[in-house]
Amino acid sequence: MALPEVLVAETALPAMAPSRAAWSREIAAGETLDTVLMDAGLEAADRAEVALAIGVEYDLRKLRPGHLVSVITTDRGAPQRVTLEVDDGTRIETTFGDRLATRVVSPEPVVEIVAGQAKVVTSISSALAETGIPARFAVDLAQILGGTVDFRRELSGGETLRLLWREMRVEDAVIGEPRLAFAALDVGDALYEVVWPDDESGRATIYLDGEVLRVFAPPVQGARLSSVFGKRTHPVYGNVRMHTGVDFAAARGIPVNATAPGRIAYVGWRGGYGRVVEIAHGSDTLTRYAHLSEVPDGLSRGQRVAAGDTIGRVGATGTATGPNLHYEVRVNGRPTDPLSDERLAQATDLAADADEALTRLLNARSRLEARLLQEPGQVATGSL
Repeated sequence: MALPEVLVAETALPAMAPSRAAWSREIAAGETLDTVLMDAGLEAADRAEVALAIGVEYDLRKLRPGHLVSVITTDRGAPQRVTLEVDDGTRIETTFGDRLATRVVSPEPVVEIVAGQAKVVTSISSALAETGIPARFAVDLAQILGGTVDFRRELSGGETLRLLWREMRVEDAVIGEPRLAFAALDVGDALYEVVWPDDESGRATIYLDGEVLRVFAPPVQGARLSSVFGKRTHPVYGNVRMHTGVDFAAARGIPVNATAPGRIAYVGWRGGYGRVVEIAHGSDTLTRYAHLSEVPDGLSRGQRVAAGDTIGRVGATGTATGPNLHYEVRVNGRPTDPLSDERLAQATDLAADADEALTRLLNARSRLEARLLQEPGQVATGSL
């Protein structure tokens, strides 16, 4: 007796994703990307392809201990993705397929407002170091208050310094340079305060006992004050000479801005100054910007410029040991200290609204106090 036929429907099995293996570790001292990928089991040809692809997006000479390499392979060891994560959380991902594809993934930084206070004992720099506040702020304060406060003579110890600054963070890592937003320094019976703007202009307002004292507009943003006005040992010739301006060390090509409105008085070369732009501010005051690498096309004598206009770029032309801006202020042909001369500051202040300046100061004070109350005696952080 024949058994009846039973029809069985054929059902396709679900597609199985190929199994994958994940591997990652940090680069150790003395290692290259190739040695790390070899440790991950990649063949020489695959390692060469990955290094070439990632090298287009990132200078592999900058690899250092702590950078993270991650590799995803199939169960047979064929590479599917290689990722290099560098300092600021940026990832360079290389994916294997019909062709090698590479992309750069940059994390979105978060701006945080940070506050701190320090008691000056011997110097501002040591006070900042002891409280964990960024050391570069000592230079920023010297640059902006150096012509108003004599830190060596007027600081006797016991002064209180309170600071508010902005940091760019990715997770717990600070990226880039922190930027001051507000500073308050008690010197004897006087209270000096500085409010920096939120924009890139760098035009900070200096207050004395709550009233506008001057507006400071540095010619180069984010630069380090490397040499001040006065007698010094010349870095090239080795003898003691009068330094007729101030120097700002900065990377070649960084924009150089006019510090006050005026007319272009000279564009060209002046011996050891190299490529120079000079701006006349009225009949008696002139600013000089030297060692420039280039000037904007069409910049010419008689042209009117406003404060903040780009009039050149940082270079090392003339007699210079490296890229920097030499900045001078001359009154009736004689050099004066650019950090203390009031003429340009006064000309700028006339256009400022007193009520607006006072509002900025009061807002800055409130933000500082709010941050410091979060964690008294410590560096306090908070989002915008």
